[in-house]
Amino acid sequence: MVRRASTYLYREPLVMLGLLIGLPLAYLVVVYLGSLLMLLLQSFFYIDSFTGQIVRQLSLTTYGQLFTRANMDIYARTAGMAAAVTVACALLAFPLSYYMARYAPQRYRPWLYLAVMLPLWSSYLVRVYAWKLILAREGVLSWFLAQVGLSKVLDAVLALPYVGGPSLSISPLGMFIVFVYVWLPYMILPVQAALERVPGSYLEASADLGAHPRQTFWNVTLPLVLPGVIAGSIFTFSLTLGDFIIPTVLGNSAFFIGQAVLSYQGTAGNLPLAAAMTMGPIVIMGAYLLIARKMGAFEAL
Repeated sequence: MVRRASTYLYREPLVMLGLLIGLPLAYLVVVYLGSLLMLLLQSFFYIDSFTGQIVRQLSLTTYGQLFTRANMDIYARTAGMAAAVTVACALLAFPLSYYMARYAPQRYRPWLYLAVMLPLWSSYLVRVYAWKLILAREGVLSWFLAQVGLSKVLDAVLALPYVGGPSLSISPLGMFIVFVYVWLPYMILPVQAALERVPGSYLEASADLGAHPRQTFWNVTLPLVLPGVIAGSIFTFSLTLGDFIIPTVLGNSAFFIGQAVLSYQGTAGNLPLAAAMTMGPIVIMGAYLLIARKMGAFEAL
């Protein structure tokens, strides 16, 4: 019987494929896509203004509430932070990735990979709260700046609107620093993988044709590595867009999308508005992924 079954599966590869991916595919459709469908359905319900109960009738009333000034500010604030974190991660990741791919001795590369991934082995919450202590007014960073006579510079930065706050541990700048620290490994690894796939003969040919190293970088290396940068940006942008822990721990009263969703479904009990609020990041990331796909980023993942 086993031999007959083996022969049948060999002759019917589609049946074999169905047996292999059937259960994972069913899980994906029922649990993952099903939950997103229910979330979408909930977003079309609305809260009765008199009773405060959820009215389970399809309506665009809840989506109309998204276009208030407060909610649009939340979207703009979150998307702006996600874009800034993505750019900063790309600028920081590229030199390190380039060194790892081109100049680091082969015997040292595993240690460099380990150093990049080591922070990911510790608890996310522990790292965030550790940074809150580091950035506090009584923390080690403020102490160090005071020792080198830069306390007034820090105070001037904290006095800037939309950037500063009472201290780095309660400010958009502090959130930005922690976001970059937490998501930087997700940018380094795709960029490094893309750099390793750049043929060395291309760089030699560019040099043989008389190109300056700067010209080789802009005209040869960067275009070939750009899909890897975009692949890394998918992680940094999406993770920043949906995070609510860092804005809660280091933020002020200005909400981000994750905090707004938590507040709407938790404190306010407005599940339809919370569901509609989550549709914004889904739409933003959907458009972002389409652009990334056209630029070849998926080949660099």
